[in-house]
Amino acid sequence: MREPSPILVPASYQSGYAKARRKDPVLAELYVQHTTIGDPELDPVLEECVPQLAPDVFNRYVRAGIEGRKEFLEGAPDCLREFFHKADTVKPPWLNYESFRPAGRAVYKNASLVLAAFVAGVLVEGFSTMIAKSFRITGRVGSKNTKRRLGYNARHILEIFYPGGMLRPNDGWKMTMRIRFVHGKVRYLLGRSDEWDKEAWGCPVSAAHLAYATAVFSMRLLHFSKLLGVRFSKEEQDGVMDVFRYVGYLFGVPDAILYKNIEEARQIFKIGLLCEPPPDEDSAYIANQLVRAVPRVTGIENEEEAEEQIKLGYALSRVLIGRRMARDLKFPHYNGFIALILFRTRIFLESVFKDTQLVRRKNFTELLGISSYDDIIGISYKLPTHVKDALSQDW
Repeated sequence: MREPSPILVPASYQSGYAKARRKDPVLAELYVQHTTIGDPELDPVLEECVPQLAPDVFNRYVRAGIEGRKEFLEGAPDCLREFFHKADTVKPPWLNYESFRPAGRAVYKNASLVLAAFVAGVLVEGFSTMIAKSFRITGRVGSKNTKRRLGYNARHILEIFYPGGMLRPNDGWKMTMRIRFVHGKVRYLLGRSDEWDKEAWGCPVSAAHLAYATAVFSMRLLHFSKLLGVRFSKEEQDGVMDVFRYVGYLFGVPDAILYKNIEEARQIFKIGLLCEPPPDEDSAYIANQLVRAVPRVTGIENEEEAEEQIKLGYALSRVLIGRRMARDLKFPHYNGFIALILFRTRIFLESVFKDTQLVRRKNFTELLGISSYDDIIGISYKLPTHVKDALSQDW
């Protein structure tokens, strides 16, 4: 019997892969295989379209496809029209929109806490992986656009959990598909950049990283939100997992590495983290920039207030992600447990002494206020034109 061919393991993953194989050899192999894969459906489309179409023309076709305006797709390359036709007509057999409803109620009822968990826990933990390299090279985080990016992240959360938001005509679906095209264009540009070391790092914005991010966005968001005081019923918890599973599907995560339930998400997170090299300078830089950008996102201009919010952000993040990861990310030391107790006490008192409906409206208004579309006309479908954000046309 012939021995199976050894899989290609990028240099940076070899040590972690050896450790992960001892825990779960099948998933470890799947994970590292997908570090060399991007988006099997969208990448060939970009390979064909980007060289032959001017950026503004391609962006118009992307807008037309995502907005479902088929008449404006006339003249687009066949591959792009076929991509959108499949997106319009093919749904995964497990998709159940009804399961999203309890999740939406839970997220909107606890919007401030969920958003705090998302920024201080989910995003920070996500950037502890090699995906931070793409953000550091492009410069999208750590520049004047950091506020815009975080605002868009918040808006995406708002829209995917809005009732009906993930139906084809609505903004949760559209924003998710737009993010898929951003990932694809960044992957296209980085793959042609002298700064990207394919042999060491694999594929930029790889399928492995998107599968890992989908697991973190769902399972770890639940975990971090609970630490901050949110209580989820089983139905609500299952709904959150279902929403993000569909987000992962729309992101183009291959079925082989897209979780089916919370247990699989937990295992992908665990094995993925083992496969990933320890956080490096790029991870530390991006994570710190995220925390320090929070006052700008929330509109705090007073220097003292901004510094207090940054301290709170670091303190909460330390207790959410753990001391070891906080140390690896070079976070300053603030007492996270005291901050957590004070934070949860304030939220509890608000819920006890204020009208519940008022608190819910306040939560919704806060989330809406710090979230943003890209411009006043709604969702922007502009895509980067240069690997360096500072040299790209606005997007």
